[in-house]
Amino acid sequence: MLVLFKGCVLWSLSAQCCPLVFPLCRYRALTFILTFLLYTSFHLSRKPISIVKSELHKNCSSVNELATIASSGSGQLPSLTSLHTDMDCSWKPFDKRNYKQLLGAMDYSFLCAYAVGMYLSGIIGERLPIRLYLTVGMLTSGLFTCLFGLGYVYNIHNLGFYIFVQVANGLVQTTGWPSVVTCISNWFGKGRRGLIMGLWNSHTSVGNILGSLIAGYWVSSNWGMSFIVPGIIIAVMGVVCFFFLIERECSLLIGLMAVCHYFGHWLDLFLIVLCLCAGCLSLQGVIEFSLCLLFAKLVSYTFLFWLPLYITKAAHLDAKKAGDLSTLFDVGGIVGGILAGVISDKLGKRATTCAVMLLLAAPTLYGFSMISEFGLGPTIGMLLVCGCLVNGPYSLITTAVSADLGTHKSLKGNARALSTVTAIIDGTGSVGAALGPLLAGLLSAGGWDRVFYMLMTADFLALLVISLSGP
Repeated sequence: MLVLFKGCVLWSLSAQCCPLVFPLCRYRALTFILTFLLYTSFHLSRKPISIVKSELHKNCSSVNELATIASSGSGQLPSLTSLHTDMDCSWKPFDKRNYKQLLGAMDYSFLCAYAVGMYLSGIIGERLPIRLYLTVGMLTSGLFTCLFGLGYVYNIHNLGFYIFVQVANGLVQTTGWPSVVTCISNWFGKGRRGLIMGLWNSHTSVGNILGSLIAGYWVSSNWGMSFIVPGIIIAVMGVVCFFFLIERECSLLIGLMAVCHYFGHWLDLFLIVLCLCAGCLSLQGVIEFSLCLLFAKLVSYTFLFWLPLYITKAAHLDAKKAGDLSTLFDVGGIVGGILAGVISDKLGKRATTCAVMLLLAAPTLYGFSMISEFGLGPTIGMLLVCGCLVNGPYSLITTAVSADLGTHKSLKGNARALSTVTAIIDGTGSVGAALGPLLAGLLSAGGWDRVFYMLMTADFLALLVISLSGP
């Protein structure tokens, strides 16, 4: 018992005996802060690709203009050729005319692997200790994030290498969300779940902001470091997770291992998990909120992966300034997540809160499509408002709504259901997250207006689906 359930014994000593000395609220605070920082590092490591895109394929018009002027003035074509070679501003293989499709393919490879892996992650995560499962995921995610940056260090220009790294990283990053949501939900009840989850879910935007700032610091001089540093950070946080994360309940691990021992076959356990998934899907609201999140996440992740490049092209800013400016979208996302949680707590109507924010988001998206016509002040305001309305429903569904459904009374206190419901909802949402950046890469070739029409369509579809779930 001491060997097999060592994690549980450690938990028993720290979380059951120690409250006699230290109040339980301190463990709740520790879990809140630690899981916040852990998932902040996940998003921190995802953000660099959106900042580096404008560096992988730069606007070479200034180089071409210089070459044209010099050739007409002196006619020294050989030196101009060498000049253009020395000042070659794009990173192969993203130096071609179809660079947007290639960048979109990289996003799609990561997000598609993430979507597929999320469904599996909920099943696997139920059978393993959260602390160990999360630690392994963070360490391997740090490895693959650093590998992408090493492509710059070792001058790798093979598209297959970058696609492989993105797919592998997408798979291992699925260990994060079901684990942290299960852990935080174990420590906090339903009382003020909307507010608590709204505050806690700001880790998404905080991670995006920090990732943008860290990646932006090195993007113009050494974009490899834009990946290596975040990779090191998430790996270090994985070590912190191993030593300090406290799980609320041991019954999940003991119960599942007992089931494995009783049935003795993987197939029997898999059938039990399938029955659990069927029970979760039968809950009113799971399918509706899952589909709503699909469209909401499509919009949010399109901004996550393409906003800095769009600002660079539309507002004619360099990569660092565009990355810094894009963080305002995530600042608005923090406010939106907290606001959605507070309002839904007051009204007791999660779906209505999401619907109102989605309704207001559509005209905001249309206004944002005309960013090139605005000055700096209106652009800042539009970024904040758009981030608030786009990320508010996304934040509410992935946290408070998932926790509410996973602890529904019809599940009779089944602790396994929370992780499964979270994986089902977020896994479905991740399908939209994979489609959004891919479609953005394809549609942007015909103009950015098409991208925003796609985003507004997705927003209306999310509104339509959520209206079917009731208040």
